Amino acid sequence: MILRSPLSEETVRSLKIGDLVYVSGTVVTGRDAVHMRALEYLSEGKRTPSELQGSTLYHCGPIIEGGKGEWKAVAAGPTTSARMNSLAPEMIRRFGIRAVIGKGGMSKEVSEVMEEVGCVYLAATGGAAVTLANGLSKITGVEWQDLGMAEAMWRFEADRLGPLVVAMDAKGNSLYEEVRKSLVR
Repeated sequence: MILRSPLSEETVRSLKIGDLVYVSGTVVTGRDAVHMRALEYLSEGKRTPSELQGSTLYHCGPIIEGGKGEWKAVAAGPTTSARMNSLAPEMIRRFGIRAVIGKGGMSKEVSEVMEEVGCVYLAATGGAAVTLANGLSKITGVEWQDLGMAEAMWRFEADRLGPLVVAMDAKGNSLYEEVRKSLVR
């Protein structure tokens, strides 16, 4: 299934764990520093990038070559999302984030906020950075370059980014929790 970003709440709430999807449309990257900067700017009343609102947020530190207008992502593998567990609930609530792409899943607290807001977690395959970069067909801009290439917020026009698995849905279900429970038996 191809999802068109920005995603509607209705689309997000219709997804269930295990669904295989691709994302086309607007995708922004953001790791720890973007989360901290965005939340800091909000608390100070400063402008934040409009693309964060209702976004598909990719936990990724892409490797970019070229210069402005000629940028190209050559590698865009997922970052371990658990690093953002403490910041994600407020980010998802404040920006109405509809999808988070990453690897490894996120905490129960994040899952609860995803259910509340209408957000899903899409698992990307670690080690597939070049293949995933191919799905990020065009760089449309960058914010906060002072944070460095990997930590800046890159804006992409995606074309079939994936495959991605709905690993945490907007109903509170998590493939990671199912695996944990199966191991405890």
